[in-house]
Amino acid sequence: MPLLSRVAERVLALPPAVTRDVEVRRGLTIPMPDGVELVADLYRPRRVPGAPTVLIRTPYGRGGLLGAGVCRPFAERGFQVLVQACRGTGGSGGRFDPFGHERADGLATLDWVEKQPWFNGGLLTFGPSYLGYTQWAMAADARDRITAMVPVVTASQFRDQTYLGDSYTLRGTLNWAALMTAREGGPLRALWHDLYGRRRALAAMEHLPLAEADVRATGRPVEWFRRWLESDAPDHPYWVPERDHRARVGEVTAPVHLVGGWHDLFLYSQLEDYAALRDAGRGPYLTIGSWTHSDRAGLGVAMSEALTWFRAHVTGDRGALREHPVRLYVQGAQEWRDYPEWPPPGTAQETWWLQPGGGLAPRSPAESAPSRFRYDPSDPTPGVGGPLLDGKAAGPKDNAALEARPDVLVFTGPVLDAPLEVIGPVTARIALRSSREHTDVFVRVCDVDPAGRSLNVCDGLQRVTPERFPADGDGVRSVTVRLWPTAYRFRAGHRLRVQVSSGSFPRFARNPGTGEPLGAAVRLLPADQEIFHDPARRSGVTFPVSRTL
Repeated sequence: MPLLSRVAERVLALPPAVTRDVEVRRGLTIPMPDGVELVADLYRPRRVPGAPTVLIRTPYGRGGLLGAGVCRPFAERGFQVLVQACRGTGGSGGRFDPFGHERADGLATLDWVEKQPWFNGGLLTFGPSYLGYTQWAMAADARDRITAMVPVVTASQFRDQTYLGDSYTLRGTLNWAALMTAREGGPLRALWHDLYGRRRALAAMEHLPLAEADVRATGRPVEWFRRWLESDAPDHPYWVPERDHRARVGEVTAPVHLVGGWHDLFLYSQLEDYAALRDAGRGPYLTIGSWTHSDRAGLGVAMSEALTWFRAHVTGDRGALREHPVRLYVQGAQEWRDYPEWPPPGTAQETWWLQPGGGLAPRSPAESAPSRFRYDPSDPTPGVGGPLLDGKAAGPKDNAALEARPDVLVFTGPVLDAPLEVIGPVTARIALRSSREHTDVFVRVCDVDPAGRSLNVCDGLQRVTPERFPADGDGVRSVTVRLWPTAYRFRAGHRLRVQVSSGSFPRFARNPGTGEPLGAAVRLLPADQEIFHDPARRSGVTFPVSRTL
């Protein structure tokens, strides 16, 4: 294990260890109020008196890479680490019900920790993704019992990541269902999933109705996957209040340092958590790199930032903290920058309008007929890159094949004679007339280099219903699409490009065009789409732009 921790230290670029002498106590049992026992491991640096405790709660098992790459490196840098398997996972008792028990189990675990003879009064929380959600689930009630928090590529609720733009994030949800089901079968079943199960899950995404896709992917029904398909409303009792903690983020008193990635699925919701903390006067820190959800480099930065954050709040000495609380990696410029807040001050809103003939410019379009395409859900527009859970499939990708499809409209701006920086939230407004009342609008911004290669920068999809986006007398709907926030420099000699289509499959479940419940729909109806770009019905993307470079 020490060898593995040294490898992790190098791979993650961590600061030097203060000790290699770490005791590991495995299989500690922690009772919950309902009689269920959860299992945990404790990593203790023997020669660090008064070491504060980092609590990590995970559904992915206590050992393996988590133990060698996170728990032991923290212990070697002067922290005790208690890593606990969530209910129904990793040897813990009870039934795994995603998000359902994390508040109560987390608070009961705090009660237990505070009674242990090795606990020295400083309780810290750390972890990415679900491990970050477990922090938020208990944080508002824990109050000052938590000394400091570092939630990484995560959010206080997972409902919006399940239903981004009111559409269902099929690839992420079904892949995760297959992963968690495989882990229930033990190490061999988990290995089988890594070798073959991912392809099986991808094939299952083609199946209709979607309510049966879990059986195709895993071999059996997955109750909570089906509940997600049924619980589409933001205020559905499945989510609120037990699984959605966003309403209480402002009550969290522990100092919070959020770490996210520009190509991470949770970024938008993570920034909403940051805003809630700011509005409550909590003074959060924020670090965003050019990472995908499972990026190794992002984890290394998160751990290094956590070490600094934890020491500052355990000792009360904030001298090592950076001056400005927000640090962003500006893609294209390839540099880190510090700001006083998010969104950064000093940008101006600038809309680049779709132009006739496939143009794009920061001026109103001329009179023109709409651009047209047909979306056929039986041959859905494929997804390429973007903010996904899948590490290798996520992030910037070559969009050449996607842009060659007849169901993708492409609008390209002139060659830039000077750099243009976009830092902040990005939105689009699309004037759409569709032959179907139920359809989707997908908008993507790309950077086209001098060689013509088109790489995606940010994107978003919005599901269109007659209630949410009513049509005018001519059947035209004004559809607002929330794109991913970004920090990006379009270099001189490059061009901006905007794609408009009606899908990104299987990242998002295809819209069948019928308005039927998503889990039950089996009919697939094509949609004839018209995108308007004339002075009366403009379509465009609005950027927060900085030109003072």
